[in-house]
Amino acid sequence: MRLGPALAVILLLCTACDASDQDGADRAHLLGSYTWQQADPWFGGLSALELSDDGLSATVLSDRTVLMTARLSRDAEGRIVAAQTSGHWRLRSSTGHPMKGPIGDSEGLAVAPDGTLYVSFEGVHRVARYRRPDAAAEVLNDPQVFRGLPGNRSLEALAIDAQGRLYTLPEGGRDAKGQIPVYRLENGRWREVFTLPPRGRFLPVGADFGPDGRLYVLERAVTLLGFRSRLRRWSIEADGPGQEETLLTTAPGMHDNLEGVSIWRDGKGRLRATMVSDDNFLRLQRTELVDYVLPD
Repeated sequence: MRLGPALAVILLLCTACDASDQDGADRAHLLGSYTWQQADPWFGGLSALELSDDGLSATVLSDRTVLMTARLSRDAEGRIVAAQTSGHWRLRSSTGHPMKGPIGDSEGLAVAPDGTLYVSFEGVHRVARYRRPDAAAEVLNDPQVFRGLPGNRSLEALAIDAQGRLYTLPEGGRDAKGQIPVYRLENGRWREVFTLPPRGRFLPVGADFGPDGRLYVLERAVTLLGFRSRLRRWSIEADGPGQEETLLTTAPGMHDNLEGVSIWRDGKGRLRATMVSDDNFLRLQRTELVDYVLPD
């Protein structure tokens, strides 16, 4: 979601609370945080992240249709110490043209094992497939299913499971019972396959399937003292989501506006979550890469 400049300024000028002010004991352990700086005018607004199995190669998406690849350097403990962009492309529409305005509000990213890219959009609700970063979009849409989703809080999160099935969920849309709908692409059509329970003021902004097969959802809450982040996970059974676990709930201002998440396992066998923040192209914010170690 793109935040208004005035709101973002207010949030960033406020004093952050102490990191110990959290809802319950977190099960995730903060490993490190790295501020990614780059002078290029197209750099910023990062809303989605996918990492390679070793956590060193990154594919990153901005909310202005810029797709980047980057190489990450890590120290002996696995903390990011450098990030170097290796390529960038501006995604195109199904007609092969650059996208501007609401049609170009790209938010979620999933990468298939063969390198095929999938991107979810809000503003004009849809999911598109890209055979290559410079290819025209192939829209995987179902207007009837996504009709009624809020314009600036729709298909924020996108994930692909081990069977190659795509899942998407909206940031602000709720079903008739107030639950978070989760859609899956089946035989070329989207359908709601299960729901997730909302908790408090947090809204979904990113999702990923981990190497353990569980669904991880990154959520964000906006407060007058800064952004808060929460990470939950579920096992996905034949009849829907299994046990819900809350792994992380941050205090206001502990991190910037985290929107993208990638779950992977490092060389030490530790389950990891790497997250990226959307700086809204504002100097008062920062592009932050955050690493947490997760419990199995």
